[in-house]
Amino acid sequence: MHSAHPPRDEDRITQAIRYLIQHAHSQPTLAQLAGTLNLSEYHLQRLFTQWAGISPKRFLQQITLEAAKAGLQQGTALLPLAHQLGLSGSSRLHDLFVTLEAMTPGEWRAGGASLQLHWSIEPSRFGPLLAASTPRGLCLLHFLPLPDPASAHMLLQQRWPQAQLQHQPGSHQALVAQLFQPLHLHDSQPLRLHVHGSNFQLQVWRALLAIPYGSLCSYGQLAQALGKPGTARAVGSAVGANPIAWLIPCHRVIRASGALGGYRWGENCKLSLLGWEAAQQAGTDNYRSVEQ
Repeated sequence: MHSAHPPRDEDRITQAIRYLIQHAHSQPTLAQLAGTLNLSEYHLQRLFTQWAGISPKRFLQQITLEAAKAGLQQGTALLPLAHQLGLSGSSRLHDLFVTLEAMTPGEWRAGGASLQLHWSIEPSRFGPLLAASTPRGLCLLHFLPLPDPASAHMLLQQRWPQAQLQHQPGSHQALVAQLFQPLHLHDSQPLRLHVHGSNFQLQVWRALLAIPYGSLCSYGQLAQALGKPGTARAVGSAVGANPIAWLIPCHRVIRASGALGGYRWGENCKLSLLGWEAAQQAGTDNYRSVEQ
């Protein structure tokens, strides 16, 4: 009888993040976290810092309610700029340029009959990512629980039943690798998104593009930035329908209380993204201060 394979580093990080999220209220120590993973404190500290750029203790500080409230206060002052940039159709995601183009109503009504989509499942820091593109840009970026091509193909068929789907393993590998690099290593090549949505959804997604890296806003603040106060519930629905994980940063929208709110790909994923993003922002500030 063969023994089970030892956990991979990626799996250990996932377990560590899950534990920190579930026990954030009690502020677990490094020793407690290391004990649950059967690792030495030294090994865990080194492994986690390699992944996040900061220690588990600093990461834990980034996912607390207090950190969320501080992020919301910062975001309030940035919302007029977010409104101005978001409605223009393009913006910057840290050092990445992102442009958003809408599919035509005809393309969508026909179930994507005129569309050629190539897709792949790529590994990422936050689990398997299903990526699909048309010749005009990325049309889907979706976190998966498992890297299962059959389930991914079914998901794409449900969304575009008449499209020509071509599975091209590795075709989005360079893109996904670029997304989760340290900030100062990004180049400035534009990333094109080609998505379908109602006019209102597209307005919300463009506004999301303008929320600066490492900042947060509430659903109500986002509605106000769009010039539509009192539509926070409708804004929340549009945020939840976002088809492009991470690049259209719906993870940066939380409740006014500082609570997470929902997330299409799960609250653990949302907290992991926010914690890692805050860590990278802190690391970039340090990097820039050294450069200057």
